[in-house]
Amino acid sequence: MKQLGRAHRHFYRIVAIDGRQPRDGRVIEELGTYDPHSKIADKQVTLTPARVRYWMSVGAQPSERVAAILKKHLEAAEKKAAEEAAAKAAAPAEGAAPAQA
Repeated sequence: MKQLGRAHRHFYRIVAIDGRQPRDGRVIEELGTYDPHSKIADKQVTLTPARVRYWMSVGAQPSERVAAILKKHLEAAEKKAAEEAAAKAAAPAEGAAPAQA
């Protein structure tokens, strides 16, 4: 997790980073966010589940805190992403000309 925010109002980005880099150093890819101060539970954690699964498959090891967040929120993020993809596929393309018979 890469720490951002200000004093007494922390905000974190969940990132793929080389283990030799400092905590807030150069990242490879941003995978989501974690806002522990958010009052809305749905907006507390955002993840890109496909990219998280990819990095885990190629050997990335999450920190203890990130592993706890993934264990709790990854399945819900995958369901949400699947629903959004299904809704996007079901909706007609915007700006497409209507079919003429």
